[in-house]
Amino acid sequence: MALPPKFAGQKLVFNTPAATAPTPPAQHTLELFLDYVCPFSAKQFNTIYNVVAPMVREKPSWASSLQFVFRQQVQPWHPSSTLTHESAVAVLRLAPEKYWAFSDALFREQKAFFDVNVVNETRNDTYRRLAKIGAFVGVDEDAMYGLLAIPDHAAEDGSLNVGNGVTNDLKVMVKMARLVGVHVSPTVIFDGVVAGDISSGWTKEQWHEWLTKNLA
Repeated sequence: MALPPKFAGQKLVFNTPAATAPTPPAQHTLELFLDYVCPFSAKQFNTIYNVVAPMVREKPSWASSLQFVFRQQVQPWHPSSTLTHESAVAVLRLAPEKYWAFSDALFREQKAFFDVNVVNETRNDTYRRLAKIGAFVGVDEDAMYGLLAIPDHAAEDGSLNVGNGVTNDLKVMVKMARLVGVHVSPTVIFDGVVAGDISSGWTKEQWHEWLTKNLA
């Protein structure tokens, strides 16, 4: 599935082809549909980002033939899921090069955004905490909060469902997931086909075996 240029930060590439290459690079694509408040998504992201990605970088043949795409999978039965995903969209807008580092930091702090830990705070208070995580990885905290905050008054036309600065982008992401019928997080799609054999609990050795087989 195509990745809109404005979401380019969701792509993790390991080897940039030369602009003078005679033909486009033949790359495999591993798409990761993850939810920021899903424990299994956190486990898979940590393995992918901190174990598998370094392993790919160390092997030139893999680095030149594989790219990862982080697809945000909002799970609305956890209300804070939407808010956490909005924060990542804000990072894409402000500092796309920080997107994967921000996601890593947010997954590490995900329990702070579980249902019990957000029930007694306002929506904007949750955004404040998310913007601080952005600041931790080098994103402008005030600018990030500015994109996320919801006003406490009606718009000029009287509208009360005003959304925030990233609402429209999040709508696009939700539509894209629906188009491919993804429901469960995490879900992995490899070259356009759901890779149901991949588990969030896979070890480095299991990933190495799978990559060896599928990147041959």
